[in-house]
Amino acid sequence: MRLFVGDDWAEDHHDVEVMDGSGRRLAKARLPEGVAGMARLHALVAQLSGEEIDEAEVLVGIETDRGPWVRALVAAGYTVLAVNPLQAARFRDRLGVSGAKSDAGDAHVLADMARTHAHELRPVAGDTPQAEAVKVVARMHKTLIWERTRHTQRLRHALRDYFPAALAAFDDLDAADARELLAKAPTPTQAARLTIGQISAALKRARRKNVADKATAIQAALRADHLGQPEVVTAAYAASVQALIAVLDVLNAQVKTLQGQVEEYFGQHPAAEIVLSQPGLGPVLGARVLAEFGDDPARYATAKARKNYAGTSPITRASGKKKVALARFVHNDRLIDALLTQAFSSLRLSPGARAYYDRQRARGCGHNAALRQLANRLVGILHGCLKTGTLYHEATAWSHHAESLAA
Repeated sequence: MRLFVGDDWAEDHHDVEVMDGSGRRLAKARLPEGVAGMARLHALVAQLSGEEIDEAEVLVGIETDRGPWVRALVAAGYTVLAVNPLQAARFRDRLGVSGAKSDAGDAHVLADMARTHAHELRPVAGDTPQAEAVKVVARMHKTLIWERTRHTQRLRHALRDYFPAALAAFDDLDAADARELLAKAPTPTQAARLTIGQISAALKRARRKNVADKATAIQAALRADHLGQPEVVTAAYAASVQALIAVLDVLNAQVKTLQGQVEEYFGQHPAAEIVLSQPGLGPVLGARVLAEFGDDPARYATAKARKNYAGTSPITRASGKKKVALARFVHNDRLIDALLTQAFSSLRLSPGARAYYDRQRARGCGHNAALRQLANRLVGILHGCLKTGTLYHEATAWSHHAESLAA
């Protein structure tokens, strides 16, 4: 017997509905999060199917693909279908146009989607614990980098409002010397009093080159005339800047610490050698690519399926006589960021990648479009290497394109 379960999850509970193949509701319940709730779900499935849990065919629709609850569902042998919230919202509109919404109603929608559209939904991948561990540290590492960028931008905006001389003096506000000097002298008056010796010492600790010239240029920029704010406002901004710098100091330290963890976990994965053989992928970038793709060997049946998931392959919009190919704007942001960075790095490391990129530019593609097409090609190469268990080989990877040009 096939059962279809809709699971609308919240932080502390799950609203579930179970229906049969005809769409008839068999049961609904609100289950607590955790072991007790999972035990009640298993008991409900066993009662409705009249079979043991491992003998029942159960498809579960849920709007997430991670967490202990999802892992427990997979471990129980259920087929877990991760539904995009946008898909669920669109499907809800098909069942009713009033705009009404409830947790129990969402569970019904998810169960009906699992019943009617299971063939079009992606099952949660059976990634190994090693891949999950890489994903945890790689995602947090990237998150902290994004947070560091946000705090650096906040620092820039604050300085622009009361201390524009600092923006002229420091090219990189997140650099160690800039953070040290701004923390020591966060107001224009204090900064103007910095001596060449103090500035030079900060530059040396940051391992800068041409210390004497840079120190002179920084001092001149800090002592130049600029519009300012009243003293009390300047003091308030200075306090804010010192707080931002303190946060940046912590973020920089933790980014460095987590980078070591990313490299350690990634280095222990069996596919690390194959991933690292790809042009443009180092330990950190390779870890991000592996983490976001996962390592379930059955997840991507073809290279095209992997490219579609990556978001590098184009989509086609056709209507009447009009047909256009467009970039995918709905994608995994972390994965596409890593793949485009790899494509850019591969331009100086792989002659084949460079030639492929140049051909796209010669056809009239802009830099971003050509880079995206190169990333798409590199995803296909990675797929082939992972499927066959072979390392990247420059001549083999680009032989098809070399033969096409020769012809």
